Amino acid sequence: MDVPMLVYAFLIFYPLFMLWRRIDRKRDRECYILDYECHKPTDDRKLDTECSGQVILRNKNLGLNEYKFLLRAIVSSGIGEQTYGPRIIFNGQEENPTLQDLISEMEEFFHDSIGKLLARSGIAPKEIDVLVVNVSMQSVVPSLPAMIINHYKLREDVKVFNLTGMGCSASLISVNIVQNIFKTYKNAYALVVTSESLSPNWYAGSDRSMILANCLFRSGGCAILLTNKRALKHRAMLKLKCLVRTHHGARDESYDCCHQREDDQGRSGFHLDRSLPKVATRALVDNLREIAPKILPTGVDHFCIHTGGKAVIDGIGVSLDLTEHDLEPARMTLHRFGNTSASSLWYVLGYMEAKRRLKKGDRVLMMSFGAGFKCNSCLWEVLRDLGDAGNAWTDCIDSYPPNSLTNPFLEKYGWINNEDDPCTFAFPSPS
Repeated sequence: MDVPMLVYAFLIFYPLFMLWRRIDRKRDRECYILDYECHKPTDDRKLDTECSGQVILRNKNLGLNEYKFLLRAIVSSGIGEQTYGPRIIFNGQEENPTLQDLISEMEEFFHDSIGKLLARSGIAPKEIDVLVVNVSMQSVVPSLPAMIINHYKLREDVKVFNLTGMGCSASLISVNIVQNIFKTYKNAYALVVTSESLSPNWYAGSDRSMILANCLFRSGGCAILLTNKRALKHRAMLKLKCLVRTHHGARDESYDCCHQREDDQGRSGFHLDRSLPKVATRALVDNLREIAPKILPTGVDHFCIHTGGKAVIDGIGVSLDLTEHDLEPARMTLHRFGNTSASSLWYVLGYMEAKRRLKKGDRVLMMSFGAGFKCNSCLWEVLRDLGDAGNAWTDCIDSYPPNSLTNPFLEKYGWINNEDDPCTFAFPSPS
């Protein structure tokens, strides 16, 4: 072969080689979900109407007006009888939580969900390359990731990220961290652990903006196993297509609408401002403006919406013109598990999976909101038909959706609305 032919061959094949190399590298940067495990606490932690009434009765700071407010809030919350609370409220210790209460709450979740996830996937703890933990309202020393590393004996070179203060949108922030790490490191496994600690954050005062959090937030959590190994694509459940994060922290109204703070008596809790719906709508609009061009060519088949409350779900439904079929997974998750903070998205996904809605090629849009104020969203592609494996919904999925979502609080405590004088009102002693 003469020199001109060699030059021509080089000019033809070198660009093809570089194009192949670029495509090949991109394939190693994909972000797949291999499996996930939503935490289902034990039945002795179910917070039904009777138990909730006892917790409210123990709060001597409440009067008639606060009882009426709580009745309205609980009845309209969309939460049912099967949600779970932290053990301290069943032991009557919500006003005096200890550090051990926090640690025990987290250990119960870590040992259950992470253990089940790793056992089912066949991945050994020492194979984990990246660990991302997000628990927003509590930090301990040693850290929560250190608790996991110690219990499961992860490698000493595992890359660790500990997120706090990120609120209900922290799950997708964690996924985004993994997504970026996968661009640099090939053939890696990442474990994302998302939850919230309610033990030290149960509010025992009378400030209405802070009582509301007690009506919405419940115990839960999720462990998610991700990888960028192309050889495992056939085992993967979902593939990340795009992710967009919107942060309105520079706006005072947005920054102030969700706050951990103390009331006038020094009792700590989580403040939810009346401006929250407006703030959330504004953040959603800005987020959709950025992610819409990325998803419009392919469209969306399923909507995985954060269970921030009935009003949040209704608002997103109106904004996106969604059907009741689209909103059903979020409504049913709110009813069965409540608002489990950043992990709630995965319970919603679990509902879709248990109902066998997720088919190969479908697109799932996840949307979450969090203090700051943030709106994060991402699009997943379903890589195989899902629904054969059991999850947190398995034992109750056939009863959903129920015939009625009516909360029994109104039937049991509706008489409170007939009381008029806060000075003479007295709650009847339990029989």
